[in-house]
Amino acid sequence: MSDEQPFAGITVLEFGQFVAVPYGAQLLADGGAHVIKIEPHEGEAARNTGYRWGDVTRHFLARNRGTHSLPLALRHEQAPAILDAILAKTDVVLTNLRPGLAAQFGLDYDTLAERYPRIIVGNVSAFGEEGPDAGLPGMDQVVQAFSGLMAMNGGMRDGRPIAEGSPISDFMCAALLAYGVASALYRRTRTGRGGRVDTSLLMSALILQNNLMIRVDDGDAGNHANYLQWLGEARAAGVPYVEQAAHAPSSRPARLVSLYYRTFTTKDSALAIACPSAGLRRRLLSVLGLEDPSLDADVSEAERHAHDSALQERFESLFASETTEHWEKRLRENGIPASRVRFPTELIDNEQAAANDLFVHSVNPEAGTFTVLGRALKLDEDGFVPAPFPAPFRSETRDILDWAGLSPDAIEDAIAGGAVAADPPASA
Repeated sequence: MSDEQPFAGITVLEFGQFVAVPYGAQLLADGGAHVIKIEPHEGEAARNTGYRWGDVTRHFLARNRGTHSLPLALRHEQAPAILDAILAKTDVVLTNLRPGLAAQFGLDYDTLAERYPRIIVGNVSAFGEEGPDAGLPGMDQVVQAFSGLMAMNGGMRDGRPIAEGSPISDFMCAALLAYGVASALYRRTRTGRGGRVDTSLLMSALILQNNLMIRVDDGDAGNHANYLQWLGEARAAGVPYVEQAAHAPSSRPARLVSLYYRTFTTKDSALAIACPSAGLRRRLLSVLGLEDPSLDADVSEAERHAHDSALQERFESLFASETTEHWEKRLRENGIPASRVRFPTELIDNEQAAANDLFVHSVNPEAGTFTVLGRALKLDEDGFVPAPFPAPFRSETRDILDWAGLSPDAIEDAIAGGAVAADPPASA
């Protein structure tokens, strides 16, 4: 930690599990924050999801960098005193506890602000703090379904929608949480008071669909109403989900996604191109040796449809005739945004990713050598630095309680009484 880091000297107390809060805390830790993570004695959920090496899993290693774990039984009679000692030195509290639980433990903003007016409390909920669904539990997959994100991404298996790949609303939520905390800390430098930061998986999922989350009444209202009416009738009639999805409105013009902003099958793989502007389209046509009169002249809808169908066939035939490398090279030489479609595993050793330090390599005493994503952004050279990976679970209990100001006798009493879990002292 150095003075170059924006969150140097800031202590974060994290009550998080799974993704959004732990990764949000990691973003702050990479910026120099001191993060204490409260976990149950068996460890937070990510320690128990997937294959385990001792007390860690891939999921835990991927989003808990820079944390110092304290296994604490929150319902234990000694827990409030331990938390009070830590909170007295805390700047930020992060929670994604199930609805109502933070208030039960006195960890909600209203309760904490009475005693610590400079404290900042960042909370992640599934559906927001108000409304009929505010008290419902929810995780990324459920919120993707609720928000339309699952349908928009188009993942499908056996005719049903699925949330494919990474829990993207969780990670977007983590970024929003860190941004909110940074904003509250900046405001505190001027006002001296803390604040409450609230974000939700639902808002995160909607942001990821920003292009669709707009309705201009002149042009959209009728189309949206017609689709919703059709959708209600289709569901009542038992129309398959695949057909329902095919009728969904799109934010992109049809000819854009059929010709100029899409993926193509090549001789050996697949290629993505992005030519949203007229200039880029003309460049692409020049490389392919094709013409598109619709770019320069008004044509009827029937003429455009017939022309686009024929042109689409020519595009697809040409791209399929050569390798991905051939087309990627030619398009890039002409300034056309294009890339082969890679699988995630290919990025871990990718030359471009390595050149920008997008991954960090480390060693865990239980899992051995491993590679994960590095700092999410740069602030000069040293503003954000990949924080150290967590020490073995239960190994820092005494150090954390000592830092919080508990006496050696009080620490051993908390361990013996079962309030906290700890490894035996090194000399034992």
